[in-house]
Amino acid sequence: MSGVTSPKDRRLPPGERRSRTVSWHDPAALNQMARAASGHDFIAAVAEGTVGLPPVCEVLGMEFVEAGKGEVAMRFAPDEIHFNAIGSVHGGVIATLLDTVMGCAVQTTLPAGRAYTTLEIKVNYIRAVSLRDDHLEATGRVIHSGRTTAVAEGTLKGQGGRVYAHATTTCLIFDAPRDNGTQEE
Repeated sequence: MSGVTSPKDRRLPPGERRSRTVSWHDPAALNQMARAASGHDFIAAVAEGTVGLPPVCEVLGMEFVEAGKGEVAMRFAPDEIHFNAIGSVHGGVIATLLDTVMGCAVQTTLPAGRAYTTLEIKVNYIRAVSLRDDHLEATGRVIHSGRTTAVAEGTLKGQGGRVYAHATTTCLIFDAPRDNGTQEE
């Protein structure tokens, strides 16, 4: 590729560099709480602020709006840190937000000792998200929750119900790993 420069060759004018400081709660402690409680009780505690947010929520600036059995809503305010090179929020950030609300919705249906992981996710991007699109809300809703799989859908909406993205996921349901990292049999 001709004309491409390496990061060492880039010289930004003074004042264009920005920074951000992020802090988060110990993910191991959150994981331990998640294994000990029912999914609904754990997600409700996180949503109510009784326990800390997962690190990904702190890093991306997601906050819970509400959490019920099989449904979760989170707020997201786009920031420059979420931008791609063309001046809109990176699709991976939107996918992460939707994966989070759908996964949390699935988790609310699980008893203590059970866990989930995303098996697949499909995202339809309807329109670009920019700084003008503040106060976005992502909702996740379980369509099916069985013994070994769950299916959920998620929608990212702005003011007036304007849809920015829609997603579906399939999650694998399994026994939560023991403290030593092995799965129960």
